[in-house]
Amino acid sequence: MSDEEIDLRSLSDEDLVKQMHDDLYDGLAPEIVEGTEILLERGWSAERTLNDALVEGMRIVGIDFRDGILFVPEVLLAANAMKGGMEVLRPLLSESDAQRMGKVVIGTVKGDIHDIGKNLVAMMLEGAGFEVIDLGINNPVENYLAALDEHRPEILGMSALLTTTMPYMKVVIDTLEEQGRRDDVIVLVGGAPLNEEFGKAIGADAYCRDAAVAAETAQALVLARRSSVAAS
Repeated sequence: MSDEEIDLRSLSDEDLVKQMHDDLYDGLAPEIVEGTEILLERGWSAERTLNDALVEGMRIVGIDFRDGILFVPEVLLAANAMKGGMEVLRPLLSESDAQRMGKVVIGTVKGDIHDIGKNLVAMMLEGAGFEVIDLGINNPVENYLAALDEHRPEILGMSALLTTTMPYMKVVIDTLEEQGRRDDVIVLVGGAPLNEEFGKAIGADAYCRDAAVAAETAQALVLARRSSVAAS
């Protein structure tokens, strides 16, 4: 039976969710939008639909991307399909004040106009349940600081694809230190020329080698921070 022949409405909730995981994996945006709408019609909350159908589906995509089974074009298709479902859910999630993973401000640093990797990270983070504020490319330190003031995110993500723009990440982190704000936010860095040693050297909380690792790392660090706050 081909995907075109599957009547999503005829599936049980459990089978529909499994089918949505498959459809996300295959990057089928119209099917994801339809599946999302069906679950909501059946009385599912926006938060449950997000977590069980979309976030779990993207988690599977992320694992196979990390393990080299899927590549960037397939992940972009999956993320685009996820976006379709998110457009249906977003107004409902803001109404319900659902507990999301947290907020992330992300942007490519000053002097760098590369954004494919950053866009992929942003989509994977949204797929992991974060609210993502994407600042785009070529961001001076002022842009990051203004976004931190406005959005109060748990995470600041910076991307660079040029060896010449990598050092600017340290400028941003040093400015946060000088202003006594470094401990307010988890700093993640990534981009092709970076490595773990560089991340440590500039004082980032973590270096993420790809979008799947970024989503896993972001979740782990936010949960760790929350549990340490609760324990104190």
